Amino acid sequence: MGNRYFGTDGVRGVVGESPMTVDFALRLASAAARVLAPAGGRVLIGKDTRLSGYLFESALEAGFVAAGVDVQLIGPLPTPGIAYMTQRIGCRFGVVISASHNPYHDNGIKFFDAAGTKLSDEVERRIEALLDEPVVTRPSQNLGRATRIDDRRQQYQDFCASTVPAGMDLGGFKVVIDCANGAAYKVAPRVLSALGAEIVPIGCSPNGRNINDACGSTSPELLQLTVPGVRADVGIALDGDGDRVVMIDALGRVVDGDQLLFILASARQAAGDLRGPVVGTVMSNLGLEQALGERGIDFRRTAVGDRYVLAALQETGGTLGGETSGHILCLDKTTTGDGLISALQVLAAMKRAGAGLAELAAPMPKYPQVMLNVKVERRFDPTADDAVRLVTERAQRDFDGRGRVVLRASGTEPVIRVMVEGHDAAMVKRAAQEIAAAVERAARAS
Repeated sequence: MGNRYFGTDGVRGVVGESPMTVDFALRLASAAARVLAPAGGRVLIGKDTRLSGYLFESALEAGFVAAGVDVQLIGPLPTPGIAYMTQRIGCRFGVVISASHNPYHDNGIKFFDAAGTKLSDEVERRIEALLDEPVVTRPSQNLGRATRIDDRRQQYQDFCASTVPAGMDLGGFKVVIDCANGAAYKVAPRVLSALGAEIVPIGCSPNGRNINDACGSTSPELLQLTVPGVRADVGIALDGDGDRVVMIDALGRVVDGDQLLFILASARQAAGDLRGPVVGTVMSNLGLEQALGERGIDFRRTAVGDRYVLAALQETGGTLGGETSGHILCLDKTTTGDGLISALQVLAAMKRAGAGLAELAAPMPKYPQVMLNVKVERRFDPTADDAVRLVTERAQRDFDGRGRVVLRASGTEPVIRVMVEGHDAAMVKRAAQEIAAAVERAARAS
């Protein structure tokens, strides 16, 4: 049975609309405390730069303190930084207030356990089962305390820098860093500078409303202009909560998550450090699978979502996986997707090989791929609609084994994603438009 509120990455929605309300956040904190810290303990709360982060931070703080849990408030910090610091300072669990790559009027709440990993479906269901119960308030002598620990941010910065091979620095690199006016706006430039890179920061001036606004990994156009404009070696684009990354080569071309995954897998294979299969998703480009196969590297696919990539890596003993969007897992370095740490591994590969980003990405072909998002009032299974199924089957017959169609409901937005990929760009575009039109008709009829 699916969750009522938890999606693929915590609870998320438009601020002021269910479930992203103050009342819900208070009840969520109370329920989470009873499941994750029934005997008390500490919780770490971090957030991105959205204006609404203040209200959810206060509501969660109240709920946890009332339930007898001590609260550590670290302020704006990337999601993976919260995962790391939750372990580092010995918290029972961690909470991130962020809607990742979504616009500022959205927000979300996601959790990490004491080991810095995301909660299982079973634990999320246990929390949801308590959401309709009254908020717990312990006797005065058993209430929790709240403490601000903004100065502990340095520990995460030091950890990020330590993931670069010992004795290596980034001297000689000119890097444009785009932090999407989000959670990494302080730590990312500081880490790169500390490692010796010359940096040009953009998207590092948050005002509460400009997170992911024409910047960051979902809108890298400004970065594409800036990198060649300032004659930089490379550009790094993070998303609003810092767990995704795409990069820009010296000519201003985007190097996406699939290409970055190929670069990292190739570098680890060359160094003898690659363990287990590389894991992608059903959305990963066929070119990635082909290029890895040519190098004798096993490649596996999962459903979309880093939690499924993580589960497959844990099951197979692998350490490297990710998504086209740039959510990359380097489990030999950290427990969750970390855009900055992934970028540092790519920079290290460039340094070790003495090659530019474009050169390292070149051996991986990219099959033409079109992604269309069909907005819907409510999620539904598009593959269950007869008309959608007929159009999809016709497209797959036309590809004759040299293309793919993936239809799925987004776990974070009210859209049905239509992805078509194949050897012929015109055929891919036409098939995507036809299938999206069929999905739109099905959505209106549902």
